[in-house]
Formats: sequence, structure tokens, C-alpha cells
Amino acid sequence: MVEMQLIRIVIHETGDEQVIVLKEKNGERSFPIVIGIFEAAAIDRKIKKIRTPRPMTHDLLENAIRGLSASLERIVVTELRDSTFFAKLVLKSNGKIAEIDSRPSDAIALATQWGAPIFVAEEVLDSVATE
Repeated sequence: MVEMQLIRIVIHETGDEQVIVLKEKNGERSFPIVIGIFEAAAIDRKIKKIRTPRPMTHDLLENAIRGLSASLERIVVTELRDSTFFAKLVLKSNGKIAEIDSRPSDAIALATQWGAPIFVAEEVLDSVATE
């Protein structure tokens, strides 16, 4: 697994597809992921420290995880299959680890909220990254 960082959010206000770019934390490789407007807006709000009057979907999920005395340890983009990325939330509760299937956009939105590390499987990075 390779640790990554979110380096760019591209929001197209007139389109349905938004783009985020992940870059190796200690390297030069990077790659884009196309995401939806709601996930892009959630990531953008968190980066800009904009609070909403009521919990949005990713806030709700964070509150539920915390309410169950769990923590988000990291997220991992695990696979690229038929041009679709797959990811997992890695949660820890009472010393036990649970891996939850997730869309990368939701996983990255949650990682941004928590300040949790973002990882990508080496084989995924090798197949999509540019330097």
C-alpha cells in the first residue's frame, strides 16, 4: 500500500462529474478519480472548514461511527475493475478491525473529515499513475 494525499478538487458547476487528484505522499505519482458533485462538495466543505447547520450524509456516517465507539483508521483504494475504483473503510472498534466496502469518493470524503490516511494498493497505483 502507498500513502497518498489529496492535492486537487476540480468542481465543474455545470457537469455531473467532478475530479479529485491523489498524489503519493512521498513520491511523484498521481492520478485522478471522477466523483459525484455531492462527494466533491463534502470534501470541499471540509477543506474550507465550512460548517452546515445540520449533518450532511458524510457527517451522519462519521457521527454513527463515533457513536459506536469506533474510529476510521485509514481508507484504501483497493482495486480498479472495468474503469471503476473500489475502496474500503478500515474501522477500529474495541481492538478489532473491520473493513467496509465503499466508493472511493465516499471513503475520501470521510478520510478528509477525520484526517485519516489515504492509501492505494500498489497494483492500482502502478496501473493508473502518472509522474
